[in-house]
Amino acid sequence: MKDLPRLAQPVHVRELGEGPRRVLALHCTIAHSGAWKGLAGLLGQEATFTAPDMLSHGRSPDWDRQGDFYDRITEIALAQLTGSMDLIGHSFGAAVALRLAVERPELMRSVVLIEPVFFAVAVQDAPELIERHGQDAQPYMEALSAGDEALAARLFNRMWSTEGSPRWPDLPESTRAAMIRGIHVVPAVDQALFADRVGLLQPGVLDRASMPVLLLRGSLTHHVMAAINEGLARRLPDAASAVVDGAGHMLPISHPGEAAAQIRAFWAGG
Repeated sequence: MKDLPRLAQPVHVRELGEGPRRVLALHCTIAHSGAWKGLAGLLGQEATFTAPDMLSHGRSPDWDRQGDFYDRITEIALAQLTGSMDLIGHSFGAAVALRLAVERPELMRSVVLIEPVFFAVAVQDAPELIERHGQDAQPYMEALSAGDEALAARLFNRMWSTEGSPRWPDLPESTRAAMIRGIHVVPAVDQALFADRVGLLQPGVLDRASMPVLLLRGSLTHHVMAAINEGLARRLPDAASAVVDGAGHMLPISHPGEAAAQIRAFWAGG
């Protein structure tokens, strides 16, 4: 694979926990590194989490629109990988983690992919679910096209939430503002996530990710996620898949105890 461009922007990096295991944690779109507080609090005696804020998220600067966003966030994550680390990614962060597992497997001991939104797997395996996802995504995409980022963030958040999730008016104003700030990056990664621009699904490429991989999803998440997780489990050399009952797409935030139990058992087995 080609080298990533060097278009550096300084980003904010948070450290959580104090355990000997070194973990790189990559958050989802329209969240921030603080999303790992619950999980790191439960695993903090075993692991120290290094958690960067993506560009246009958290305390990092806004994306300068230079280069490709997927490349830029991969570059930022790669800069935090030192020696043998365990990698945990959620949603878009999990898509970045998957790419790193292929491109730099020597730098990681294990990988946990929580609800990886690498839709290209379902494009191949379950096109009917991709069509359904497109129908569900149409309202927020139309809002983005109309320039209404506040409505787009609200609709995007609703699509990936469950019935029990806090409603938009009940979220703190700062949380709503952070989601609105980051929503513009969603269409910027379509070619990477849906069309596999990087070529991760080309024959033999995923074989490079030879470390143990755990694929986690919630039982109440969007139907397309089951196809993605199951498809990746079939394609990766050493992968296990698990489901957290009662959780949706935001399971590392909504169900940190169950996620921590799954990760702890995975680490012990690996």
